[in-house]
Amino acid sequence: MLPVAATQEGGGTVIQADHVWCGYPDHPVLRDVSFEIQRGEFVAILGPNGSGKTTLMLALSGIIPIEQGSIHISGDILEHLPHRERARRMATVTQESELRLPFPCREVVWMGRYPHQKRWQLETPDDSRVVQRAMTLTDTESLADRLITAVSGGEKQRVMMARALAQETAVLLLDEATSAMDIRRKLQVYQVLEQLNHGDGTTVLAVLHDVNLAALFCRRLIFLRDGELIADGPTERVLTPEILETVYGTRVLIQDIATVGRKQVVFIP
Repeated sequence: MLPVAATQEGGGTVIQADHVWCGYPDHPVLRDVSFEIQRGEFVAILGPNGSGKTTLMLALSGIIPIEQGSIHISGDILEHLPHRERARRMATVTQESELRLPFPCREVVWMGRYPHQKRWQLETPDDSRVVQRAMTLTDTESLADRLITAVSGGEKQRVMMARALAQETAVLLLDEATSAMDIRRKLQVYQVLEQLNHGDGTTVLAVLHDVNLAALFCRRLIFLRDGELIADGPTERVLTPEILETVYGTRVLIQDIATVGRKQVVFIP
């Protein structure tokens, strides 16, 4: 890994990956990956196709097992946590929805409340308030009565984001969760995430292909290449030509954009 100072938020470790190996018996996708995410951080995982970003997110979510190493969530071993407890601590939004049945979008968002309900428990006024807030934040109220199978890809991703927000978890794991959205919607969603991060202390860990979107909103960047962690640190420290050219294999130009107070990257053919 390139030598870069680590980011420390000081709020306590919510995710700890320790020497994680993951993949297939004859082809490890992740190789000896270690890092910690502190409470209240807003972190992007970046890298080219095949670098292991989605595999890492699936492992952190407990969807796929790891071969070696360990993953702890708020101090507890991930694989020892019951599924309902995982869902109370972390909400995951993937690039594609796993829903194939024609549920109304409002009902999909309500599914985010299931981890907090006892068996046969009816929805409470607090549940209704949380669901309404989630749909307002994601601008999905107009989709409430439409079927999840009958909306566009970007609309579906907004509904799934609303479902994740309705879980009211301390951690959000996002795997290309805005990939089907247009530019305006992407910015709106990340502004909401920034609001939740700053206002509620929600920890956000997002897999992204868009380096510039990550540079706008994420205060820490983790770069993967060929299943290995290449660089990890504060955005202003790791967004350098040396690191980007090492990770992506192409020349770059980095510009300071005064109007937004952030660096942006131009990739040069």
